[in-house]
Amino acid sequence: MIDKFKQLMELKRQAEELKQELESQTVEVSEGGIKIVISGAQSFKTIEIDSGLLRPEGKERLENDLLRSLNLAIKKSQSLVLGKMQGMTGLDLPGLYRG
Repeated sequence: MIDKFKQLMELKRQAEELKQELESQTVEVSEGGIKIVISGAQSFKTIEIDSGLLRPEGKERLENDLLRSLNLAIKKSQSLVLGKMQGMTGLDLPGLYRG
């Protein structure tokens, strides 16, 4: 019982370290005139839009490009998290997304 408690406490400590590390790391996506920076904790830091996309006739393209870029940024951030979680000792969760 004590060993299980120690394992849980170690996992909690590792999770806290991982959280702090992910908050300090960022991934960047640049596509279609849109640049997005997101933290490993999946908090958007910046969004930059090329001024050429800010025309009324380009509204639909801008919306589509922004949506595609946001989804790509989230996917990259999730990959960062997965890589960090796989490195944690004792963390072997069934069904953990690996792709």
